[in-house]
Parts: sequence; structure tokens; C-alpha cells
Amino acid sequence: MATLASTASPADATPGWFRQFLKEEFAPYRGRLALVFRMVSAATVVMILTMTFRLPYGAYGVIYALTISRESPRITLSAVKTIVTAFLLGGAYVLAGAIFFVNEPIVRFFWVIASLFLVFYSLSAMSDYVAAARFGYLVIIAIPLWDRHLPANDRVEGTLWVVGTVGFASLITLLMELAFASLIPGDEVTRAIDERLECVSATLASYSDDLSPPGAAARHLTRLALVGTSRLRRTVARSNRPPPDREQMNALVALAGRLVDIAANLPHVRAALDEPSRNRVRSLVRNIAIIRSAIKHKGSPPPREFTGESAPIESVPLLGEMETTVSQLFAVLAGSGSGTFYALPSSGKEPSRLFVSDALTNPEHLQFGLKGCLAASLAYVAYNGLFWPGISTAVTTCFLTALSSVGASHQKQILRFAGTLVGGFGIGMLSQIFILPSIDSIAGFTVLFVAVIALSAWIATSSSRLSYFGVQLAIAFCLINLTEFQFQTSLAVARDRVVGVLLGLATMWLAFDPLWAAPGGVEMKRTFVSSLRLLAQSAREPVTTDRQTALAAIASLREKIDKGFGKVRSLADGVLFEFGPTRRDDLALRVQIRRWQPQLRTFFVMRNALIRYRLQLPGFELPQAVHEAQQEFDRQSARMLDNMADRLEGKTSDAAEDFRRAFERLQEAVRTSGPEAGQTEMAAHLETFLPLCRMTASLVRGLDAEIV
Repeated sequence: MATLASTASPADATPGWFRQFLKEEFAPYRGRLALVFRMVSAATVVMILTMTFRLPYGAYGVIYALTISRESPRITLSAVKTIVTAFLLGGAYVLAGAIFFVNEPIVRFFWVIASLFLVFYSLSAMSDYVAAARFGYLVIIAIPLWDRHLPANDRVEGTLWVVGTVGFASLITLLMELAFASLIPGDEVTRAIDERLECVSATLASYSDDLSPPGAAARHLTRLALVGTSRLRRTVARSNRPPPDREQMNALVALAGRLVDIAANLPHVRAALDEPSRNRVRSLVRNIAIIRSAIKHKGSPPPREFTGESAPIESVPLLGEMETTVSQLFAVLAGSGSGTFYALPSSGKEPSRLFVSDALTNPEHLQFGLKGCLAASLAYVAYNGLFWPGISTAVTTCFLTALSSVGASHQKQILRFAGTLVGGFGIGMLSQIFILPSIDSIAGFTVLFVAVIALSAWIATSSSRLSYFGVQLAIAFCLINLTEFQFQTSLAVARDRVVGVLLGLATMWLAFDPLWAAPGGVEMKRTFVSSLRLLAQSAREPVTTDRQTALAAIASLREKIDKGFGKVRSLADGVLFEFGPTRRDDLALRVQIRRWQPQLRTFFVMRNALIRYRLQLPGFELPQAVHEAQQEFDRQSARMLDNMADRLEGKTSDAAEDFRRAFERLQEAVRTSGPEAGQTEMAAHLETFLPLCRMTASLVRGLDAEIV
């Protein structure tokens, strides 16, 4: 919403604004303390075992334990095989490269460059993100080891220690995750959605009784709006859920976030309600309760047709938007059911894929690999050309930066440098000068470590405006104080670590961010238009009579569309922190796109529910007249979506009248086919089919009217 957007903008960077900014970011919210405790616990256990048993490369183990606790909560036992396999393959890859190229400097140099490209390309193109991150992390750590002038046996031993230490840290983190999961049962994403719906419901209930929301509830609602849903979206994207469940959860997360954004603005438009208005608010509260129950029990609520045409209330103009959003939540749950309703059958015997379906056709994977390779290669050439092995952390920094980056933005770059300076020069060096000389045991160091990591974790769990600062602070501190098993008497080590981190950030700034980059607003609009066209293409499917080919094409499109939605939201997050002559227009477009995005996600789910009828799969056959009418309806839906994309690109076209007639013909075909179907199973299908079509038509009409 515009109000929150202006609140979040750093453009009014006065001291008063900055104090309010820090107050909002550091304020506790539900689940934050538990998340921080989990992150600190995992990192501390790894640190104690590393220092006690003097495990080499312990700093990297601690950093990774902290990172995966934040990025991938609720790791399950099924991830153990992936973790172990990825680290073993990474170690084998490094050793194989050493065997063939260690004595040929020029050939080895090109092998390193090729390996860096492989690491970054895999991070973008592999279907299993966890495997790609583990493999790449190990290769990145081991490459500088083989540049050192050591006996071959020592370098082989060091490579094995890399595999053992980082793998050990991941397994420790996994056990910690399982322990916390047993204490707090349930799915984290589901709980977060329920928390947001509960907060909105409590706020609306106070309005229905003509009361002001409790101060704590209002503050909590504002914090939820500021925190956003980026961490939830990342968790869903990197989970091992099947595609139908992932699409449904993404839609629910987007709609719940939209509902929170609207409710957070209610205090700015509040006025007295008459009795009919109170009844509508109470009805909204009851509907939210039904949705919460359906999400908790993984069931399907009774279908509610989405109209989007509720009469507005002058005293609470946002109520109509909330009713529309709640109707869309019903549509997502009713359309997907238990998740099997629109799960398509396999297009044949397909083994689990190592790479995503568009790994060789989507230029973005290649661009990501080349950008990451260029940044890491510059860092690699710099520290070797300067004969300064102490700053080899530059290459690792490039990988860690790409691991968590959500796009090119000045905000990210500022947070990277600021976190490194504070964690390295501020906390790291000052602790060496004033604190570490007075500590003579692991217990004493643990107190310092817990304090610093707790601060880092608390910052890392704030909103996207500040969270990356906490991650960089922890990385800089750990690389200084956990690399060797003694307290450093020279500040040269700390200096080298910090300079290495800054070098890595500088090469990422110079090579990674600007290359193939466009201003955030331009890229956000381009990606949103691309999503509209992909949705139009999916509405035309199947375009072939071969069912196996059609299933493969639909699955590929669904994957591209889902990724496009995530990219649009990430770019929208970054637009807040970009400045220039188009900033005002970009912020206005951002507000609209954040409004349209949940509607498109709902359409996506509805389309996935209807595709079974279009494919005439067993059990979902339709009468011939209805089937032909559905084909025409889908074609006109695709045309409407293409026209929306055209308008955003400055072109003019209109297909609303043809779309209206196509939907009327579809309704008429269902009406006339109903008596012929009698009480058969086909009649039951028609009773489910028509409401889904009505929801889809209402979504398309509503979105088209808004874009016009």
C-alpha cells in the first residue's frame, strides 16, 4: 500500500526517521525470538565443537550453520542424502581437478575459471537448490587451498577437512532443526499464514464492535506488513514440496501478505460504521476463520465464487478490497482442494531432473553464471596477482553474496559494505584489542561469540531493509576470529580478512550487479509483462493433440510462471531503495503490481484446476459442446492477458467484449448440457467446472479493468 511504501522509503532520512526505522526493525514479533535462538544455537554448537577439537575451516562451518538456519528452516531427514552427496561430489571434483591440473599453472587457471562458472551456473540452473549450494560452497572454499605452496599430502588433507567440517556443520544444524521441529510441531509457512490471518481477523473484530484495535495488535500488524513475506516465499521456493503444493502455498502467502498490507492501512481511513457495514465486517471475520481452519487441517472450504463487485463502504473504503482478497483465498483453496485436484499426471517415466527444464534455453541462467564467474575471477586474479593469500576470502564472499542476493540494488550494496565494516573493523578488531586479551578459555570466548551472533541473527531476521546487514556482520566476525585456534596478537589477520571481504564485495559491485542489469522499475515492469504473456500462453495450452507432449509443455510453463512471480516480488522489494528521476513513477507502479500479483497467482491456481477438463483426462470428461466452449473461453482469456501486457507496454487493444461473449456461450453450453447429463458423474463435474470458470472470468475482468 502507498502508506506503507512511503513509511518504508529511506528518502526522508532524517535523524527522527532513522530512530523510528531502527525501532521498527529491532522490535520483536511472533516467532522472531525462536528463530534467533535456533540460529544462535546451531552456530554456537558448531563453534564449540570446532574450537574444542581444533577442526580446520571451522569459520566456514559456523557461517554456513548460521546461514542455513536462516535460509532453510525445517530441514527434513530427506535432506541428509542431498547434503552428504553434494559435499562428496564437491570434494571429488576438487581432487580430480588437482590430479590433472595442479602442475600446469596455465591449465589450472582456466580450470578454476571454468569451475567458478560451473558453481554459479549450478546455483541458478539446478533443480535442487540445496545440492547446488552445498556443492558450490565446498568448491569455493577448496580452490584457494590448492593455490598455497604446501606439500600435496597437506593439500589433499585440507580438502578432506573442508568436506568433513562443512558437512559436519550441516549435519549438526540438521539435528538442531529436527530438535526444534519436535518442540514446535507443524509447518512454518502454514503457521506464518495463520498468524497473519489471525492478526487481520482480530483487527476487523475490533472494528465490527466499533472499538479501536489494542495497541499491541496494531503494532504487530504494522510489523507484519514491514517484515513482508520474502522469507516465506524463499522457504516455499527452496522446499521439497511438489509443484502443485508449492503453487498453492505461494498463492496463499501472496494473498495473506496482501490482506495484511490492506489491514495495516485501516487506521488511516477509519470512520464510524453503520449496522450493515458492521455485518459485512463480521461476515469477513467469519470467512477468515473458515479459511484458517481449512489451511490448518489441509482441507477445502465450501466454494465461494469470487465476484470482486462488492459495494464499497464510504466509511471504510478498504473493506471491499479485503472482501475481494478473502474471496480469492477461498478460490485458491477451493480450486486446489487437497492439492491432488490439479496435480497433473506425469508426462511419462521421468527421473528426477538434475537441472530445471529451461536450464539450456533461459538466458538468465547463463547470465547469472557469467556474472558470478566474472566477479569471483576478478577477486581470484587480484589476490593471486598481489601475492596476498590472506585476502582469499574475497572469492568466498562472492559466493555468499550471490547465495542471498535478491537483485541489484543500491540498498544491498550499502548493507554489504556496512555490515563488513561493522563486523570486521568495528566488532572484530575492537574485540581483539580490548576483549580477547582478557579471555583464556573457550567458555569466555563463547560468551563473546553468542553476544555477537545473537546481534547478527536479530538483525538478520528483520525486514529486507536491514536483514542483509546482519548476515554480513556475522561473516566478517567469524572469518576474523574462527580461522585459527589462538587469539591473534597481530591485527594483520583481521585486516586481511576484512580486506578480502571488501574485495569480494567490490568485485560483485563492479561485475555482478551492473552486468545485464536494468533499473529496478524497468526490470520489474518487464518481468511482470513477461508473466502476463506466459499466463496467456498457458491459457492456450494444450496446443497439440499429443497428450504426453502437452503435459511436458504445461509443466515447463508452470515452472517458468512460478519463478516469474517470485522474481517480480523480489524486484518490487528492491525498487523502494532505488533513486532517480523515475522514482515516483516506479513506486506508483510498484504499488499497482503488488496489488495485481496476488490476483494473477489466483488465476494461475484456477487455470491449473481447469486444465484437467481441457485435457479431457479420465474422470474429467466434458460434453463436446462444453469442451468446445471451454476452448474458446480459454483463447479469449489468453487474448485478454496479452492485451493487458500490451497496455503496460503502451499499446492499445481491447478484447473485453469477445471475452464476455465467450463466457456467456460457455455458461449456455453448460446449462443446456446439464439436463442431458442427468445424475451421472458428468453432471457432478459440471457443477464443479462452472464455478471455477466463473472465478476465472471474474479475475480476468477485474484485473483488466484495473490495468485499463
